[in-house]
Amino acid sequence: MRFILRVRTWNLRHLNTLHRAPRSTRPEKARRMGFKNKQGYVIYRVRVRRGGRKRQVAKGCTYGKPRSHGVNELKPTRNHQSIAEERAGKRVASLSVLNSYWIAQDSTYKYYEVIMVDRAHKAIRRDPKINWIVSSKHNHRELRGLTSAGKKHRGLGKGFKYNKTIGGSRSAAWTRRNTLSLRRRR
Repeated sequence: MRFILRVRTWNLRHLNTLHRAPRSTRPEKARRMGFKNKQGYVIYRVRVRRGGRKRQVAKGCTYGKPRSHGVNELKPTRNHQSIAEERAGKRVASLSVLNSYWIAQDSTYKYYEVIMVDRAHKAIRRDPKINWIVSSKHNHRELRGLTSAGKKHRGLGKGFKYNKTIGGSRSAAWTRRNTLSLRRRR
């Protein structure tokens, strides 16, 4: 398996940063993520550079207060997979991002396959299992943290491990718990 991954990363390194895949590299994972091998479904491969995100400032001059002087040891709020979904969604804006999954990684890059859906296609619009994505409320779900990778970085989930985001988000939970509400006598 290690050799297969080495060959896979070697192959992917020579391709474009974002390109359409003729077929899924991991068909069983793609099906678990909602992919169907039929018209209207497309798979794009995305390459994301690993590591933190250096602040884009000239000669390290950030200006402002010392709190914001950091340049090098900054980490993105979102995970690499969510960033990969965003890049695919922006490049092919006519398609909707359904889900994504990891396929390979080396010392420099992580590689993901993003499942995308053509909402204008009749095969999608007539399928009751997927036509929920046709609604305009699902425009650019990847940019709003609505995919599984997006929900993960938002800290959403079920169970006691996720009790800091009960009520929609971390800030909503904090606000609710820190607001004093007194019943007024009427």
